[in-house]
Amino acid sequence: MSPGGRTIPAAAPRLEDLLPERIARLARLEVRAKHIVEGVLSGLHRSPYFGQSIEFRQHREYVPGDEARNIDWKVWSKTDKYYVKLFDEDTNLRTTIVVDRSASMAYGSGAMTKADYARTVAASLAYLLIKQHDIVGLVTCDSEIRDRVPHRSGQRHLLSLIGPLEAPELDDDGLGATTALGDTLATVAEEQTRAGIVVVVSDLFTDTETLFRGLRFLRSRGHDVVVFQVLDDSELDFDFVGTTRFEGLEADGELTCDPPALRASYLAALERFMESVRRFCGANAIDLQTIRTSEHLDAAILAFMKLRSGPRR
Repeated sequence: MSPGGRTIPAAAPRLEDLLPERIARLARLEVRAKHIVEGVLSGLHRSPYFGQSIEFRQHREYVPGDEARNIDWKVWSKTDKYYVKLFDEDTNLRTTIVVDRSASMAYGSGAMTKADYARTVAASLAYLLIKQHDIVGLVTCDSEIRDRVPHRSGQRHLLSLIGPLEAPELDDDGLGATTALGDTLATVAEEQTRAGIVVVVSDLFTDTETLFRGLRFLRSRGHDVVVFQVLDDSELDFDFVGTTRFEGLEADGELTCDPPALRASYLAALERFMESVRRFCGANAIDLQTIRTSEHLDAAILAFMKLRSGPRR
């Protein structure tokens, strides 16, 4: 409260407040999601690019083929850019969020493991979509589907979505659970007969042939597919020094070695894998974003919003 008795609104999160080490201090996933999304939306509304009058779910940028009668000329006068008005039938989306909870996601060298980063991204997307009155469902998986939350909307539904994401990681008996992500995506494609958006949050460390088959099946059913590949910095840079012991998370075995001697061959193999994923996604009109676990937590949200505001495929 101010001295005059008026309520002073809380300040929007600063960019540094969205760093993983800051977000990791927030224990509750719902609080993390609100903090991230409200910070992103507040920043967009302060941006002269969007203009103060633009609401995310009410406008999108004009593309050739849109009817001129739907252009919002008031927004044009403020931004010097063309935006078209969207109506209820244009804005209500049906989104399925698929989260990989296999053992490889438990790895982390920074403030967040891949699993923690992935569930925070998923919760934030769910918060954003619920805020926009969209219909959201959730699937979590490792070697099989672990959780299914049916598609609904509304604030109460947000807690239903966050609940499975807040479940503790597998105990020692569960470590080693492999990734059957491709089979999970094929099942989602079979079950979701109504076209919508499917968001996949995973490190994609799985059999690529099965993965590509599942993604291709989703596209054949008319779904827009967004893939957020979440990787740890050390996986991307392989900057280990000194003798290091590497232990398998999804398979037995360990290797003790001098990392600098293996770095070139490791990075070459990683690049071949990532290039195969990029090529497949590009050829099948699948949006792919590779995100480091050291990146600000708004990266995935902004990427998704950019897709949402663009033309449908």
